[in-house]
Amino acid sequence: MNDTGLLPEGFHDRLPPAADGLRRFEGAVLGVAHGHGYEQVDPPLAEFEAGLVGRLKGTAATDAVRFVDPVSQRTLAIRPDITAQVARIAATRMGHHPRPVRLSYAGPVLKLRASELSPRRALRQIGAELIGLDNVAAAIEIVTVAVESLRAAGVTGISIDFTLPDLVATLAGDPPGPQHDALIAALDGKDAGRVAAIDPAYLPLVEAAGPFAAALARLRATDAAGRLASRLDAIEAVVATLPADIGVTLDPTERHGFEYQSWLGFSLFARGVLGEVGRGGSYTVCHADGQEEAAVGFSLYADALLDSGLGAKDRRRLFLPIGTSPATAARLRGEGWVTVAALVEGDTPRAQLCTHVWGGDAAQPVA
Repeated sequence: MNDTGLLPEGFHDRLPPAADGLRRFEGAVLGVAHGHGYEQVDPPLAEFEAGLVGRLKGTAATDAVRFVDPVSQRTLAIRPDITAQVARIAATRMGHHPRPVRLSYAGPVLKLRASELSPRRALRQIGAELIGLDNVAAAIEIVTVAVESLRAAGVTGISIDFTLPDLVATLAGDPPGPQHDALIAALDGKDAGRVAAIDPAYLPLVEAAGPFAAALARLRATDAAGRLASRLDAIEAVVATLPADIGVTLDPTERHGFEYQSWLGFSLFARGVLGEVGRGGSYTVCHADGQEEAAVGFSLYADALLDSGLGAKDRRRLFLPIGTSPATAARLRGEGWVTVAALVEGDTPRAQLCTHVWGGDAAQPVA
């Protein structure tokens, strides 16, 4: 066996102290969510494909790794996103629960393919979902919990980019025109030339992107018919509740990563971290009997934050020489020390990566 320790492309081990940083990050996020009434669920890593596909309106779980279960002979899918599983739980096992139901979660997800900007396929997702409502009050609560969670975990320089995922579909009406797909592609690519060639009426949507107040004003100025007034009022109400130090932008046509979001979407960013650290918005949960249920939530991805150094904490480990009493060790742990006991003669503080050594009556720094 050629045991090199190599893992498949897109997979990684998380070693000490980074794994401890993940534990602290998840604890901070889930603690804030719990304080707002979000109870934790823990769905399995894989489940029947049929239970995931189509659970969220507008998505088909195409990014899932699939395989045949040797026991049931049915196709299973490894979750690429936990939101669909939480939606399944809310619609089935907790279908009797009074609405809205507030649920939080944390766990690994696996993407079928990685992207150039995000080469990892195995990720850690933490989040919260409010199922049964997607009104302004629900959106405000979700955005508030997301911001408070990041702050509790030590994230600084937070900014939010809001979008209106179904804006173009709303403006296009039903049924959409023959150039709808081409228009969507041009807007996705921020290709002003193509947008102008297809339908110049949509060009102001591309030009509206930018700092929130100015972008919102430009959108309102283009909405002579007032078809967007209610949703622009709603997103303005959400932003008005944010702390003054949160940077806010608006990109009304951004749809990448918001395939199943409805009237509201948002991406979370942090100073010094490459790419998004989270994403959220409103969406629709599909029930087996055809009923649909509004929901809103957010997901955070810990990997980018941990790669940037978040969660790093100076090790503070206390070496306990042989003969240290268990009662003393317990007392020191109660005082906040991480104690590492010598188990054989000749063991040393340096070998155990300890910063301090117990001298019998006090902790001494390792020289």
